[in-house]
Amino acid sequence: MKIGRNDPCFCGSGKKHKKCHGALLEAPKPARRRRTGPQILLEGDLAKMRRACRLAANILEKACALIQPGTTTEEINSWIHRMTVDAGAYPSPLNYPRSPTDPEDPVIDDGAFPKSVCTSINNVVCHGIPRPTDVLKDGDIVNIDVTVTLDGFYGDTSRTVYVGTPSPAARAVTETARECLELGIAAVRCGGRLIDIGAAILAHADARGMGVVRDFTGHGIGRVFHGDPQVCHYPNKDLDCELIPGMTFTIEPMINEGTWQVRIDKSDNWTVFTADGKLSAQFEHTINVNENGAEILTIPD
Repeated sequence: MKIGRNDPCFCGSGKKHKKCHGALLEAPKPARRRRTGPQILLEGDLAKMRRACRLAANILEKACALIQPGTTTEEINSWIHRMTVDAGAYPSPLNYPRSPTDPEDPVIDDGAFPKSVCTSINNVVCHGIPRPTDVLKDGDIVNIDVTVTLDGFYGDTSRTVYVGTPSPAARAVTETARECLELGIAAVRCGGRLIDIGAAILAHADARGMGVVRDFTGHGIGRVFHGDPQVCHYPNKDLDCELIPGMTFTIEPMINEGTWQVRIDKSDNWTVFTADGKLSAQFEHTINVNENGAEILTIPD
């Protein structure tokens, strides 16, 4: 017999069905991310994309070379902001996700990202906000995530840097993240599947006893900063698709020393920490799919 919404619940709780198990059965399924299709770049656009990506890579290379114990993340932000603006580009994180404004007078909107680069130290997974009080110490690791907008195209790349002499744990998580990126890129095949990238990354991290962050992913990029495909760093059948020539996206595995789970700092709604307080490292490249596999666009000169 069918149980009505106002009948006693079948479990014997004494509650009405609609207030007990009925509420679970009637709960709406979570909304799926709207798919817009991947950005496919033709050769003319790809040339512009290469310039944006090369600029981002060059800026990251120069900034990383300056980092040492005693450097503040605010100093890193100032270097990257100035190098980006001097190159005639816009520092894409500044005011994200709002529309860009004058980088010399950005007028930061409430809730928007307030700086020109993300600086994520030790147990910060991603989206760390540069601050003058964040002074890097010997043994720290810090991820520098640079994105620039040049001639309407985005270039996005990041690297985790050793500050002074790293601990064995810091070296292990950093080198695992670097290897995971390399294996993810190697898994790109024209006509292959997106899921192969996540499978390669997860297998390597699992073998090292480390966690792969699920909550944040790589993304399609080109004229749009964050688009399809959503590039999971673990196998996700729901977001799988065929890899075809011209697809351009980032691969950016976030590898945690411990659990893959994370928490967001409620005081700024940006900074993402590991849930267990252990270390995290990340490396990122923007790649373009071609007949030979993956062309890495974010290689410095």
